[in-house]
Amino acid sequence: MGINSQNKITYFTAEQIKDIALPERFTYPFYYEPHPLTHIAASELQHYLETQTNLDHNFGLDADMDGAEIGKMFGVLVVQDTAGKVGYLSAFSGKLAGANEHPMFVPPVFDMLVEGSFFLQGQQVINHINARVDEILADEHYRHLQQDLKLFIIQSQQEVNSFKKQLKDNKASRKKLRQEQMAVLNEADYAAFEALMIKQSLRDKHQLNVLTQQWDLRLAEVKTAMTAYEDSIELLKNERRERSAALQQQLFDQYVFLNKNGKSKSLHDIFSATVYQKPPSAAGECATPKLLQYAFINGYQPLAMAEFWWGAAPKSDIRQHKQFYPACTGKCKPILGHMLQGMQVDENPLLQNPGESTKLDIIYDDEFFVVVNKPAELRSVPGVNIADSVYTRLKAILNGTEPLMVHRLDMGTSGLLVVAKTPEAHKNIQRQFLKRTVSKRYTALLSKALTQTEGEIDLPLRPDLYNRPRQLVCLENGKKSVTRWMVIQVTESTTKIHFWPLTGRTHQLRMHAAHEMGLNAPIIGDDLYGTPAKRLYLHAAYLEFVHPHTRQKVSFEVTEDF
Repeated sequence: MGINSQNKITYFTAEQIKDIALPERFTYPFYYEPHPLTHIAASELQHYLETQTNLDHNFGLDADMDGAEIGKMFGVLVVQDTAGKVGYLSAFSGKLAGANEHPMFVPPVFDMLVEGSFFLQGQQVINHINARVDEILADEHYRHLQQDLKLFIIQSQQEVNSFKKQLKDNKASRKKLRQEQMAVLNEADYAAFEALMIKQSLRDKHQLNVLTQQWDLRLAEVKTAMTAYEDSIELLKNERRERSAALQQQLFDQYVFLNKNGKSKSLHDIFSATVYQKPPSAAGECATPKLLQYAFINGYQPLAMAEFWWGAAPKSDIRQHKQFYPACTGKCKPILGHMLQGMQVDENPLLQNPGESTKLDIIYDDEFFVVVNKPAELRSVPGVNIADSVYTRLKAILNGTEPLMVHRLDMGTSGLLVVAKTPEAHKNIQRQFLKRTVSKRYTALLSKALTQTEGEIDLPLRPDLYNRPRQLVCLENGKKSVTRWMVIQVTESTTKIHFWPLTGRTHQLRMHAAHEMGLNAPIIGDDLYGTPAKRLYLHAAYLEFVHPHTRQKVSFEVTEDF
């Protein structure tokens, strides 16, 4: 290889590429098999990362990680220069070692970290506001007022509640006295006695009002003393919010992306036409947009791209060291939609129907519902671009009866699927699924040998909003997701396993298998959280629920074919 440090291109040697045909079309960035040239480029870049000593970045690859490790997505772009020579460009997503500029890598689309930039100046002002807020929050008098307020609130509640209890006891005593005196006093004497009881009751209420007002006044005095501090904090926060929004808008306008035809579009303009309306945080900082931008500026023809993860995985997501991944959808898809205009791009594999030649087996059929054995790669319901599905096939088979989908399986998952024939049956069975009274068992083939034999995984999940349909582990805001599992067979490199999902979250079994806090063993063929294969080795093997008409338990089982 030969590196041209001035223009960031690394040229392949003739020997390296002599038997490799150049790609006819550019890579579809969101679902691809890396081209052989990108494999060579990625391998060389990974060697550079392994041997480079000048990068002060903790990727988390050392045995004694300190918790500050940050894995990183890297990208390579195979290009052809104006002289016809073939090489590649390299980039990283975000910042590396806290900086944007590094010798081996293309620069960012816009470098906000250049000395004296409007961004750094704006950040300096915002940092000053933050420091002023922190200064007020740390003010000794203000902190004493906060402590006094908390203490007074507790004391007031205790005193008022204690006094209310005393009044309740007084009321009970007066009631008892009334009953006793009513039996021994004449009407005139009882009237005088009742007047005394009423006077005592009014006195109790008055004393409660006095006590409550005393505490209200005391609390109000403390709150008034705190108002000056809190008003200052609120003003500073409002100023920070306004300055941050203005700075963000100015930043969005500086990110201007080219395409092959030389047309430019700002980040703001690109995202204004999407459901997001405005760019997500760090949009434009991913590797592939950086690479394409540099290629267009320098007149290079992009031929193929690939991105791989380097380092420790983030705690929330599933990323494997050195593994290739598609470009993200939320941040990159709108940008690349503009940048790839005018280029011949590979067809989106997701528009093809891999389940077209599969057979749908009906294993149970009565007047209330059917149970089918869904083949892998057939959709449960029609998609935006592919209609073929369990639903459409059943609709053609059932002679006018509308199939009512009770639940779904991922396209890659095979196995048992229940479809109702009547609204009543649909409501009944679906309620059983929602109440989690349906017994479900899955079988999967994992990509490594497990040493444990059984257990339970409890990892809350939520959608990755900017990279759908991927899920994230989120201990703060994720929905409870629990899976019981048991090993049934282990080989040197695989584990066959039973899963019992105790909750029904999207991609639950796939995430719990792949995540490092789960089994840390992706299901074979999982193209989202593991490595693609001829199929996803996940099968819905067993179902048991109550028949919506007979009220008797029914069960179904279909053995996996792997």
